[in-house]
Amino acid sequence: QVQLVESGGGSVHAGDSRKLSCAHTSASGRRYYIGWFRQAPGKQREGVAGFYIGTSAMYAESVKGRFTLSQEDLDSDVSFLEMNNLKPEDTGMYYCAAHEGMISWQDALSPEFYNYWGQGTQVTVSS
Repeated sequence: QVQLVESGGGSVHAGDSRKLSCAHTSASGRRYYIGWFRQAPGKQREGVAGFYIGTSAMYAESVKGRFTLSQEDLDSDVSFLEMNNLKPEDTGMYYCAAHEGMISWQDALSPEFYNYWGQGTQVTVSS
């Protein structure tokens, strides 16, 4: 089982930056894939970025070049989603999630493949 806690959300203006954190721990010790998702009111949850710790991240086209997913260090249980040049369409509840074991790159940004979720942190971008 993986436990996740997000933090760092808030209200910003378009063009600003924001850094979200995800503290994650696993009771099983199995390798897990970390994914970030967001959900705007009235819309489906969508994948933003994801990676196995210590590997390269993948990003949704809508955030590529603006968002960066990183790990504090290989021994840390904290991952970060750094968001730059924020746009009003980036507004939503941001969730950190985990998939234990292997996941294909085709499925990595699909929320239905994730077993464990944090409670979410709200990001609001005003124009």
